[in-house]
Parts: sequence; C-alpha cells; structure tokens
Amino acid sequence: MTSPTVLVVDDDRANLDSVIRIFQREGMATLAAANGTEALELLRRPEVAAMVTDLMMPNMDGQELLRAARAIRPDVEVVLMTAYGTVETAVAAMKDGAYDFITKPLKRHALVKAIQKALEKRALVAENQSLKAKLAEMNAAGGRSMVGQSPAFRAMLDTIRQAAPSTATVLLLGESGTGKELAARSVHEYSNRAKGPFIAVNCGALPENILEAELFGVERGAFTGAVARREGRFERASGGTLFLDEVGEMPLSAQVKLLRALAEGEIERLGGTQTVKVDVRLVAATNKDLQKEVAEGRFREDLYYRLNVVEIRVPALASRREDIPLLADAFLRRFAAKNGKVLRGFSQDALNVLENYAWPGNVRELEHAVERAVVLARGDVLEASDLPESVRKGPLGSAGQLVIPIGTPMEEVERRVIHETLRHTRGDKTLAARLLGIAARTIYRKLEREQTSGEPASSPAAASGPDTDD
Repeated sequence: MTSPTVLVVDDDRANLDSVIRIFQREGMATLAAANGTEALELLRRPEVAAMVTDLMMPNMDGQELLRAARAIRPDVEVVLMTAYGTVETAVAAMKDGAYDFITKPLKRHALVKAIQKALEKRALVAENQSLKAKLAEMNAAGGRSMVGQSPAFRAMLDTIRQAAPSTATVLLLGESGTGKELAARSVHEYSNRAKGPFIAVNCGALPENILEAELFGVERGAFTGAVARREGRFERASGGTLFLDEVGEMPLSAQVKLLRALAEGEIERLGGTQTVKVDVRLVAATNKDLQKEVAEGRFREDLYYRLNVVEIRVPALASRREDIPLLADAFLRRFAAKNGKVLRGFSQDALNVLENYAWPGNVRELEHAVERAVVLARGDVLEASDLPESVRKGPLGSAGQLVIPIGTPMEEVERRVIHETLRHTRGDKTLAARLLGIAARTIYRKLEREQTSGEPASSPAAASGPDTDD
C-alpha cells in the first residue's frame, strides 16, 4: 500500500525547500510544485493525501488552487500558508474547504501538527466511506452479517475465526437478541464447510415429538400422517453446519439422541431401525446457564461437555456501545431501501438517545427501534421524536458505564476506558484527560503508540450487514 504523500506548493524556492525538509524529517513522503499549474498536475497522483500551499502566488493564488483542488481531488485535505493572515482570509479559505490556515513565519511544530491532523481526518473519512460502502454492498445483495469495532466484538470475532477451521463443536452463550445466529453463521462462513449448507433449528419453538422428527427425520408409517420418508435436519446439514438455537430448551429424550448423534456420527430416523451416517459440524446456542440446568437435572452433563468444546460469549449491546452508531446506520440503510425512502442519517439528538439508552433487548431491540423510526420519519433525517417512546424515555442503565469481562488484560482495560471517554467527549482529549485525572500528553502518547503498533483501536473489525438475529 502506497504511503500518503504531502504536496507542497510555493513560488518561493527557499521556503518550498524548507517546508519539504521539515516533512521529510518527520518521515513523510513529499512532492514539490513551484506554482498552481504544476500542483494541479501532481494532484492527480493517487498517493497525494494532503496539500500545503502558499496563499499569495502569481497567476494562480492559493485560494484559486484550493477551489480547483476541491474539484479535482475532493478527498485531499488542504492547508494554506500565508504572511497575510487576516481573519477574513482565513474564513474565506475555510468556506472554500481548507482544512487549516497557518501564518508565516512558519513554526515547525504548528506546521507538522496541522498536516498530521489533516491526514488523520482524511484517513477517518476514507475509513467511514469504506465502511458505508461495504454495508451498502451487503444490503444491496440482501446479505446480513455482523457489524462491530468494539473490543468486545473484536474479541468474539477473533475467537470465531480461530475456532471456525476446526471440527470442534461450538457453544454460543449470550442474552436474547445479541445476534447468536449470525455468530453461528460466521463460524460456518469462516470454516472449511462454508460451501456446504447452514441449517438452523430453534429447539425452543418446536414441541418434543416434532423436534425429534425435524432433527432426525421420519420413516414412512412412523406415526399417523407419516406417508413418506422424510429427511431430518441432520441429513440436510451433511457436509455443512447444523445450528441448534436455544439448545437449553431441548427435552431430555431428544438430548439422549443428540448425544448419540454427536458421539457416533450417525442417526436413526423416527420409526426406523437402520442407522444413517451424517457428516455435520454442530454449533449450539443458548441464553440459559447450562451449568445450572445440569445441576438441577434439566440438562445432561455429558451432553453439556460434548457441546461446550469451544465456548464463545456473544456480548450484550451494553458492553459494545461503540457499535451502536454503526449498527443504527446499517439498519437505517436497509429499512430505508426496503420502504423506498431517501434518508441521510440521524440527527445528533437521535444519536444521543440511541447511545444513552440501556438496550435491554440488545441488537434486536435496536433494529426494531430504527425500523419504526424509518417508517414514521417525515423528513430526510431521523429525529429523536421518530424513535419509540420506550427508547426516548427508557432506562439509561449502563449508558455511561463500561462492561469489561473478568480476565481482560489491564492494558486493554486502560485502552477501552480512554476510547470510551473520548467518545463521550467527542474527541476532546484535554477534557477526556481532565475526566480521567491524567495528563493530556498521556492520552496523546497512548494513541500514538496504538497507531505505530498497528492496533485497530478505531477501525472496524468487521463491517458487513447488520447483526440482528437471536
């Protein structure tokens, strides 16, 4: 990947060389232009990410160059340099799209800081556009997958990616509405069975006799109405993945047959006497405490250990609050397209409501709230008044708190606290430092260390279509 390049434009050769040297000492790639015409040619190079230009130049001055640059490369951030720094000039430059405005004689620190901030802004804008493009692509294709960038989400996704290529049974634990089915689909998609079928069964939605028939199949004449042999979900999932949702609701009689199927790799259809070999990777999910269910005799201990080879916890929305804007935006786009509406996004008040609500119903509740808002929206921006009253006036709960799992390394705890505080202060590092009782330079130093180490502190770990199921 080509490193971002800074284009420097100045008709004063000595000043041009001086600015180039400053950036090169900072390890930045540079290009030089002595006038606006040369600059416009160089601007067409894709590696140019920012431009620093003198304001007062013959033929084409800096403001004219700025306007031309915005037309040719609107993604390039522009910083203006001038010895004639007036408020009026600065305001005019900002209105034309300049990122910053610095006066001569140039101070090295101010110049470097201005261009670094300009590059950071461009990177964030590019990242946001890429994320939205991926979401739009998934939604256009009718796809639904998981969205997130929070530490809790990334930790879950990392475990899924590690476990998926194996043959181990996976047990997904989490509250209702957190997206366990989509987590199961991710296990399937990252596995070597991705080209095979993904078959899902909700064990809590089917009566005992129907559940066994659905799982293991039926022979003709097994019971009244069984007029033909019917394959069960195990056979249909052969070569792929079978997902047993709400496995904690499974009756004991079905648990015995499930245990045998897992242990032997074979089943018997209801009413049959012959065994049928099946090649299935099993993923199960529950919102119950299975250890408690075992202790109280409602779930077989041997089946619990057979299912719980790899345990993955799907985090509640309260512990991944950083993902709320991403999820809400994804839902908005999907439901706007579904209802034939053109919507630009959420108002700041609406976002504040979404980010501060406790979300006891997790991602599913967020999905339904956004769908309602899209349907009832009168303008092209979703307002707080479009959201359900239960959300607007509901419990704030842990809205201003972090939920950190036991065993999280201290370095990760510290990083999460800093990033969550910065989210609440809208990026104001000085205010965040004051709230945390540390020096602002400590925050700057830690953020710089993340960038140099390549940690994805503020980048999406995954971005596709919204995660809503179960």
